[in-house]
Amino acid sequence: MSLHHRHSVRAIAAALLAGAVLVDAYAAQGFQVYVSNEKSGDVTVIDGADFSVLATIDVGKRPRGIHASADGRTVYVALSGTPVKAPPQLDAQGNPVFLKKPGKDDDDEDDAGVDKSADGVGVIDVATRKLTGKINAGSDPEEFDLSKDGRRIYMSNEDVKTASIVNIASNKVEHIIAIGLEPEGVSTTVDGKHFYVTCEAGGEVYVIDSNSAAVTGHLKIEGRPRSIGFLVNAPVAFVPSESAGQLNVIDTAGLKVVKTITLPAGSRPMQARVSPDDKNLYISNGRAGDILVFDTKSYQLRSTIKVGPRPWGMGLSPDGKLLFVANGPSNDISVVDVAATREIARVKAGSSPWGIAIVTGE
Repeated sequence: MSLHHRHSVRAIAAALLAGAVLVDAYAAQGFQVYVSNEKSGDVTVIDGADFSVLATIDVGKRPRGIHASADGRTVYVALSGTPVKAPPQLDAQGNPVFLKKPGKDDDDEDDAGVDKSADGVGVIDVATRKLTGKINAGSDPEEFDLSKDGRRIYMSNEDVKTASIVNIASNKVEHIIAIGLEPEGVSTTVDGKHFYVTCEAGGEVYVIDSNSAAVTGHLKIEGRPRSIGFLVNAPVAFVPSESAGQLNVIDTAGLKVVKTITLPAGSRPMQARVSPDDKNLYISNGRAGDILVFDTKSYQLRSTIKVGPRPWGMGLSPDGKLLFVANGPSNDISVVDVAATREIARVKAGSSPWGIAIVTGE
């Protein structure tokens, strides 16, 4: 064998060994990644060990928000019969401009193509990877979170300016809460006593009591606030403002913005995720095509990780070593090694992946 061939064989063997080590490093984690695909109406299931696609589950129209139950047996996914609309134009300050149609007021809905029978929360059985039912969740459900006991869903109803509290067992909407324009992000507080809802068009954040359904707090945040991420060990929340290109740090005890961070030029921050150890904050950066990583104590930008186009939903592996990112326009998922601060794989999903839920092994 020639020297060149011996070097080639060694290089191939080294690459295969490196790949095997990489797979072995993640194989012990035993989890799956569920991805909602907004335009293809399905959910992609990815193996967390080798990143292979295990299944594609048809769920219904426009799946977006997606979350797993604490026991890992069920995945819930928000479904909507309201067609996808282009984002509104922005004014010079980056705020949305809404144009009224003649003869319509703010409460009128453009009914063209709307299928209200499709609205709800799909229920996926993890063991069989099948859709087993649909829960009533009010009009045009988008994003949601679960109560700490897993019995209720806290839902944003985008087209009717409300939030809903849904009883899973009875399949009934228990409360409808009037809030601001285009509610979107929903997150339950660490103690489970409240949930926060962002209203992207109105630039507002509402705090709602989980038991009484009363609005107990309200913040004004400009620039289309999209989501909320909470620290576990401190009374701090992070809210990205998409069109303003900012990150807002909120003191949840005093309910006030304590710091507003201007992000790098071209940023369009979307979803916030806090690492399991409370040390890192990950922000999916939309049109910038990257993930911003912040120190949760100093609020300093630690790194910028290039991923696919217009990243939106994210999910962290149970040990916090891998970040999975939904890239809508390219119909795939970026797998990020957070310690190495780089993308290590791409996995094909359905059309326009939106949200990600992590399900631990059975």
